[in-house]
Amino acid sequence: AELARMRRHASWERFCEDRPGGRLVLLTTRGDRLLPDMRFETDDILLFGRESAGVPDEVHDAADVRLCIPMLAGRRSINVANAAAMVLGEALRQTDGFPR
Repeated sequence: AELARMRRHASWERFCEDRPGGRLVLLTTRGDRLLPDMRFETDDILLFGRESAGVPDEVHDAADVRLCIPMLAGRRSINVANAAAMVLGEALRQTDGFPR
């Protein structure tokens, strides 16, 4: 965590006010785009909700992309840390974001 550049926002509204450019990509079980079909851009903002509750509807509605990791029917969702690692890894791979 000490190597990450993090910025904490006081509220969703403050985040929206301070938001830099780029698409807001929300990982959600209600996503309409599947991870294998996603083409990431270097300025995408990846957003992950709480495992227990996801994100509020206003956040869900504000997302430019609602992304879902495909799973077999009847299975529970992947925990948020593993899902974040999968999505971030794929985004970095596609945008040549891994250090050389």
